[in-house]
Amino acid sequence: MRLLRLSSSSIKRFFKRSSALVGLVLDLKRLFTFLQIKIFRAAKISRYLKSSSLRKLQIGSGPTALPGWLCTDITPRSPQVIYLDATERFPFENETFDFIYCEHMIEHISWMHGLFMLSECRRVLKKNGVIRVATPDLKILIDLYSGRNTRAGEAYIKWVSDNFLLGVDVYKASFVINNAFGNWGHKFIYDGDLMRQAMRAAGFTVVEQCSYGASEHPDLMGIESHGKNVSDNLMAIFETMIFEAYCLG
Repeated sequence: MRLLRLSSSSIKRFFKRSSALVGLVLDLKRLFTFLQIKIFRAAKISRYLKSSSLRKLQIGSGPTALPGWLCTDITPRSPQVIYLDATERFPFENETFDFIYCEHMIEHISWMHGLFMLSECRRVLKKNGVIRVATPDLKILIDLYSGRNTRAGEAYIKWVSDNFLLGVDVYKASFVINNAFGNWGHKFIYDGDLMRQAMRAAGFTVVEQCSYGASEHPDLMGIESHGKNVSDNLMAIFETMIFEAYCLG
């Protein structure tokens, strides 16, 4: 059997070709992203705006794209979801949408980026438009440590520990709190006061806290999907706070 002998120069040529192929693949991915953003996205936005008299924008669709909404995400998971980086200027004219919905997304960006996103939401909402934001409640997490949540808090600690804390065999609030800040890409977790402050800083004059699934606006009722996404509606309700905001006049 003849042995294959590779010289150092042939090995170098092989890796150069490999690197070139990897570079080509990366370039093709970048080209696809560019086309999606600049061409496909623009066409989808145009079709939606032309076909919808009531315009609704979902920011951070994740695995759940709402029917009848223009659904967006920084990593779209289906063809009906378009790319949107909420930390950059939105590709919409002023006063375009009647409703905006953002569920368990704003905690994935920094405080400053959150202020920018809310300001962009204010810009693209119509004068009587309403934004609804659902996000984890920092106070709920802090109360876990003090034991103020009693049975509901104990159930939440057990649920998080059993489902998300690999290798942790005790039920302690400190593990759950650390997990909330260190897992899932969270960057900033709000309490109610901070959410009100952020929304008012963005230009909203009326900020109201709502119950999970409840709203005075039919188009914003029952649209929460976090419970389905984490496979436990009660735990989703427990950890989530929801605010709606708009401007008078």
